[in-house]
Amino acid sequence: MPVTDVAIDKIKDMIISGELAPGDRLPKEAELAQRLGLSRSSLREAVKALCLIRVLDVRQGDGTYVTSLEPNLLLDAMTFVVDFHRDDTVLDFLAVRRILEPAATAMAALHMSDDDITELGQLLGELEDSPTVEALVANDLQFHRKIADGSGNPVLCSLLDSLSGPTARARIWRGLTQEGAVAKTREQHTAIYEAIAAREPELARSWATVHVAGVEQWLRNALGTADDPTADAEPAAEAS
Repeated sequence: MPVTDVAIDKIKDMIISGELAPGDRLPKEAELAQRLGLSRSSLREAVKALCLIRVLDVRQGDGTYVTSLEPNLLLDAMTFVVDFHRDDTVLDFLAVRRILEPAATAMAALHMSDDDITELGQLLGELEDSPTVEALVANDLQFHRKIADGSGNPVLCSLLDSLSGPTARARIWRGLTQEGAVAKTREQHTAIYEAIAAREPELARSWATVHVAGVEQWLRNALGTADDPTADAEPAAEAS
């Protein structure tokens, strides 16, 4: 096992065991290297790696600290990785989103506060009659992010947020090439909002499924995989 990986595992064990808690400062480099039986160079490489995935934070002139370890912080690295995937692999991310987002929407119907539901409805009115594609996508992302946040589950919210990169590109592509995308988005967003406002979780789940499956089916057709026997069969649905 590479020495740097050993160093990473040892620091990880210190955090998991509670020896180092969120917000704690690590011992000085020489002291920590001696305690863990590591060279200072391998310890430095481990710290760099853990900083990249937001587990540690090096503050110049102050020391190295364990971050808050909040889900949105740790899953931020996933967004970075997701952005490297090609357009044809967006289908895989949309399939995951089709599993997670309806669940989050159903949870939001039960847990979202009345004030947040009011703000969700206000988002629907903020979109102009003839918005630019960029404005449409921004409003769409904000709408879905608010619902995910309203689920009350920060891990689920962070996972969905990390999937927004490739799916946002799919929305832009669809907005540029398919007529009626704005009207479909308004219609389905309104249906989702009304189901949440009525505190109807299963209805909200159903509309969210139709909404995401529509993007997936459209992209599958655009990429020419709709008739591919190896592709997952999906019912045709109009969404954005």
